[in-house]
Amino acid sequence: MYKLIAHYKIPNDKGAFEKHYKEVHTPITKKIPLIKEIRINKVFGGPTGKSDLHLIAELCFASKEDFKSAMGTPEAAASGADLMSFAKEIVSVHFAQEEIVKP
Repeated sequence: MYKLIAHYKIPNDKGAFEKHYKEVHTPITKKIPLIKEIRINKVFGGPTGKSDLHLIAELCFASKEDFKSAMGTPEAAASGADLMSFAKEIVSVHFAQEEIVKP
């Protein structure tokens, strides 16, 4: 699986962030073609207690080709533009290939 992973640091106004993320950003992002699923991870801590992260979002694609095609669409551009409008200072975006290792 290929992914776009967004790490969000803790926002100054969690309420405003959550509202925009849920009501505006997620509906825009859901329109990106070829997304297999969207995983939203709310961070609650780390090994030493607190974490500087608030949220980790993963946009999952079946193949590298699907990922590349999706990232070139107007829908992906709209999602990116919205992201920069409300989270520019607190987000980092990464592209990854997932490998599942079973115990």
